[in-house]
Amino acid sequence: STNCMNTCQTCSGGSLQPSMKCVLLCIGRLSVCSKLCYAIGGAPYQITGSALGFFLQIYLLDVAQLDTFYASIILFVGRAWDAVTDPTVGFLVSRSRWTRCGRMMPWILISTPFAVLTYFLIWYVPPVEQWKVLWYLIFYCLFQSLQTCFHVPYSALTMFISMDQKERDSATAYRMTAEVLGSVVGTAIQGQIVGGAITPCLPGDLEVLDNGNTTLLGSDVSISHISLDETKRAYLIASAVICVMYVLCAAVLFLGVREQEECGRLKTEPMSFFEGMRMVMGYGPYVKLVMGFLFTSLAFMLLEGNFALFISYTMGFRNDFQNILLVIMLSGTLSIPFWQWFLTRFGKKTAVYIGITWAVPFMILIVCIESSLIVAYVVSVAAGVSVAAAFLLPWSMLPDVVDDFKVKNPDSSGHEAIFYSFYVFFTKFASGISLGISTLSLDFAGYVTRSCSQPDAVNLTLKVLVSAAPVVLIFLGLLIFKTYPIDEERRQGNRKLLQAMRDSNQDSDTESTELGSVV
Repeated sequence: STNCMNTCQTCSGGSLQPSMKCVLLCIGRLSVCSKLCYAIGGAPYQITGSALGFFLQIYLLDVAQLDTFYASIILFVGRAWDAVTDPTVGFLVSRSRWTRCGRMMPWILISTPFAVLTYFLIWYVPPVEQWKVLWYLIFYCLFQSLQTCFHVPYSALTMFISMDQKERDSATAYRMTAEVLGSVVGTAIQGQIVGGAITPCLPGDLEVLDNGNTTLLGSDVSISHISLDETKRAYLIASAVICVMYVLCAAVLFLGVREQEECGRLKTEPMSFFEGMRMVMGYGPYVKLVMGFLFTSLAFMLLEGNFALFISYTMGFRNDFQNILLVIMLSGTLSIPFWQWFLTRFGKKTAVYIGITWAVPFMILIVCIESSLIVAYVVSVAAGVSVAAAFLLPWSMLPDVVDDFKVKNPDSSGHEAIFYSFYVFFTKFASGISLGISTLSLDFAGYVTRSCSQPDAVNLTLKVLVSAAPVVLIFLGLLIFKTYPIDEERRQGNRKLLQAMRDSNQDSDTESTELGSVV
């Protein structure tokens, strides 16, 4: 458009023939290569997240051999600390100055090496028994904080790669595909490497010690210790591979994506932290979106955090659980393009209702029938389809809320990172609650570390955690979504209003530049 060309001339220092690069930045068009590089940058969060989500609980209980109470404290405190750091990092990012490589990219670049180091140390069992709890608590909290410094800027980067809704939605679909694929990679690496040296269980004659732990009687003790050392080594190898992938993905993001200081962006003073928090948390559509996905996210996190234990003990497929988890992630990856087409064709709210409820019948099925490996794989495929919708839709709908906020508050700016950081805060808060509740519930039910079988109370608890509780939470989340006000008509109206606001601002910039040239 003429306004875009005039603004590009302004960005090009008044040149009558602005570069094609400037024009593409202004109209917000993204190349496939840029979308791919942007998408790959989201993989580290999911690679590490899937490894921690599926395996950290069972690692702390069966490999590090922590008491279930202390394991629950580590998981809950780590997630709670992580959640608290999100709004703080979001505020600091929103106040950051633009540099030669952008405003978000420096955070991503600097945090990566420290995040990788702390992640590796999470999977190391310290030789001193009395320091184990403190060791895992410190490095788990440090990793979550450093990953926040990566993920919050990366999430907010969605608003700075293009001004066009369709381009952002397309980039988000690429990102969700890469993130689900990242979950596949994390699950595959951790599951296959660790599965090859699976933690030995303790069958037969057990001796209950004074501290409540169990040990084998007789000569089998030395064999068990050798196997446990192999398992510890396998966890370290898996974490090292994941660390390498983390660094490679961050490098692709940094080198392949250009963060835009957008032409035509409204020039206003950024909000303070408390003002931004008050405006964001007081904005109805945002609160309804966040609360709806808080319940649905909690449902899927309960399923994720306890599924490995459920498959291993309740269903009795201890040697197959890593393959079943891999099937879930592969199914989710293949379903992302379908859900992107579906939300484009039928709208995002309809996609929420159908996509998230899809898993409910299968959650009920898996606990109502006799253990069957075939049924476990069928349920895994169906659950993966629903997991894909749960991955894609929140991040696809959040930019719509930010646009709606811009239309209602045209005099405010610098709030993108705050929106994203509070959303990540609630997601991680849900994760912390799910992990803490799960591990404490298993403790109360009488979970026995490294046992080949568990008491009936533990098996019943696992059935509730992977079926009944998630189903109830999903329906609560969908009831909240009924009140979410941004439908397709309102979304398209916001797009037109924002474009008109940008055109008006571009005209003002052009007039100011022409006046300056005359002077």
